[in-house]
Amino acid sequence: MKIAIMAPLVTAIREPQLGGSQAFVADLARGLAGRGHDVDVYAASGSRIDGVKLIDTGVDPRALAGTLYRAPGAPGAPGSDAGDATSEGSDPLAAAAAAEAAFATAFAAVRSSRYDVIHNHAFDAPAIRLGTGLRAPVVHTLHLPPDRDLSAALRDAARRGRPPVVAVVSNSQAVAWRRVVPVDAVLPPYPSTRDIPWSSSAGQGAVFAGRLSPEKGAAEAIDIARAAGVPIHVYGDAYDEGYSREQIDPRRDLPGVSVHEAVPRPSLWQAMAEAAVVLCPARWDEPFGLAAAEAQACGAPVVAFSRGGLREVIVDRATGFLVPPDDIPAAAEAVSKVAGISRRACRDHAESHLDLGLSLDAHERLYRLVAGG
Repeated sequence: MKIAIMAPLVTAIREPQLGGSQAFVADLARGLAGRGHDVDVYAASGSRIDGVKLIDTGVDPRALAGTLYRAPGAPGAPGSDAGDATSEGSDPLAAAAAAEAAFATAFAAVRSSRYDVIHNHAFDAPAIRLGTGLRAPVVHTLHLPPDRDLSAALRDAARRGRPPVVAVVSNSQAVAWRRVVPVDAVLPPYPSTRDIPWSSSAGQGAVFAGRLSPEKGAAEAIDIARAAGVPIHVYGDAYDEGYSREQIDPRRDLPGVSVHEAVPRPSLWQAMAEAAVVLCPARWDEPFGLAAAEAQACGAPVVAFSRGGLREVIVDRATGFLVPPDDIPAAAEAVSKVAGISRRACRDHAESHLDLGLSLDAHERLYRLVAGG
């Protein structure tokens, strides 16, 4: 099949990736190309995906800084579950205009070629609107929880013609989105476990990996590790400057705490493979939880707050521990028990249930269905 993938344009798709959705776009494109599909990825300037045809849309991701996602209702974030989820301090009208212009340019490029399927992974309402009416069927994967603008764009697209094909990344997320619009498929963004090294030997200390923003729980990860009496390495960029300044900077010099910039995934996987535990104390209903899946592929048990898609990624007491949301003492106690988790079981679970190949199978089934064959 000839497939176009519209990447999120708010950041370049290259290592180190800004988030799990960007990482998965790269993995999906490589995986589909490896299965013999003709794949074009439309991405922001500065992107790089080895082994895949990348089409530079000419969009400078810095122009879309005002559209960087912040979880509504997350501690320290503005808004509510029904509100706007753009970045704090941005001018909403200017941010919307920048997104509209960027995706108009990108979809104009898409229209210049013929495709069997177009797969949109962008988070922005203009990407939904501009994807309506294209010659080829369009699949929209929703990597984020429901928000007002995206929900309205999907409902409007359904009224104007062929209903959009909507996919989400976990069953938990499907429950949330089905209150808003019909959901056609669950397409989990599993990692390529064969590319991830693992260790059967018990590692040392804890690792947290994710953007430094309130919903991801980096500060809580540090507090859990300290309560458990283990050192922690935190990997992530200051996605939310205010949060990083107020919550992470005061913790940087605490004993046993090492805060690093985001690193390419091979380096992160090595750090996970050498850790005793990976912490995922998400403060929102995590749509999926790629770091938790990658950690298990590395052989590392995961301790996480029991929220959202993390409940589908981690097998409680078999590949880690799920504890009540926001319960730092319970998470610290779980860290003390991870030595009893089999690292081989973590790896086996990742290979059998969390592997990119399973996701590629699901994508191909949906593509054949929407393309009429």
